Amino acid sequence: MSASQDHEARIGRRTVVTAAGAVSVAAVLTACGSSKESSGSDAVKQTNGSGAASGGAVLAKTTDIPEGGGTIFKDEGVVVTQPAAGEFKAFSSKCTHAGCTVSTVSDGTINCPCHGSKFDVATGDVKAGPATTPLPATEITVEGDSISLASA
Repeated sequence: MSASQDHEARIGRRTVVTAAGAVSVAAVLTACGSSKESSGSDAVKQTNGSGAASGGAVLAKTTDIPEGGGTIFKDEGVVVTQPAAGEFKAFSSKCTHAGCTVSTVSDGTINCPCHGSKFDVATGDVKAGPATTPLPATEITVEGDSISLASA
């Protein structure tokens, strides 16, 4: 192989390795991107006990979620709230500002410890920044006195 052919072969390998690296970076960035989920009352499925809308494992009993407040389920990445008696909502527990996990629910807001963002317990809307995007709704199922994550 001449020096010219060897140089062309190295450029080809270098190009392939660079392209593979670029594809890997693109894949990682795509996986880390956020998806917007709709918020609102359609995030809760209530059933009549038939089990037709049953979801995953039971997160909590309805009596475990304080009225006007909520409970954070860290392992599941969700916060379940009860803005009014018998009304249950669920949102991602990941703050939309910097991705920290919210830490408390009090005085009608879901609170992030990192930079002080506060979100409405009924809608997930931003009540205080620096976050500018609401918490995405998470679908739950309320069946009898049990609250479960809705199945995918």
